[in-house]
Amino acid sequence: MALIKTENLWKTYHMGTESVHALRAVSVEIERGEFVAIMGPSGSGKSTLMNLIGCLDTPTEGTYLINDRPVSGMNDDELARIRNREIGFVFQTFNLLPRASALHNVELPLIYAGVPSAERKEQAVAALHLVELDDRMDHRPNELSGGQRQRVAIARALVNNPSILLADEPTGNLDTKTGIEIMAVFEGLHRAGNTIILITHEAEVARYAHRVIHIRDGQIERDERTMQIPPPGARPRAPSADARL
Repeated sequence: MALIKTENLWKTYHMGTESVHALRAVSVEIERGEFVAIMGPSGSGKSTLMNLIGCLDTPTEGTYLINDRPVSGMNDDELARIRNREIGFVFQTFNLLPRASALHNVELPLIYAGVPSAERKEQAVAALHLVELDDRMDHRPNELSGGQRQRVAIARALVNNPSILLADEPTGNLDTKTGIEIMAVFEGLHRAGNTIILITHEAEVARYAHRVIHIRDGQIERDERTMQIPPPGARPRAPSADARL
């Protein structure tokens, strides 16, 4: 059973007498544990597809199933629950509360989920440990570098142990060196078993994924497995335990 499955997905925007098809009959399956990049130029439909996968928008036609559950039949409360518990979002602009500490920013999804205070703090501390920010949890965003702020955003996305980590241009506001460090974080999370869907227009970023879905003019142009050649400047991967046997 695929974790994500779309069948004949369309998204059409009506502007006066004109209809704009942002997505055209997109059918795709993503398995649990995959690291997938959705790549395409500006206006290709990749952000529209991300919004549908993230339950931030609804399709005009077609079906979308997450964990074998059809999204179209869900009410607003159920969709909110999916967004809060099943999907962790990482955005290009970090979207952190400026007056809150890193720890409190990471706690936010747990507050919305009604998790008790002590348990909330424990889970948030564990999430910050995963992204190596143990010594920055009391700092506010303006006291952190861009890379550190993105790590806080990743920790916040992970804190509910979601089925899917959905990252929209996560290195877009970072310099090259910091972007490489953030992609190394995603690599580590994938090796730990997380399902990652990465939206990008950059080939160098997409090369970190194990599968790249290319979108153009609202349609899947090609869907390919990568050879996993590390991008320039990337840290070399340690061989897996199976590879060493």
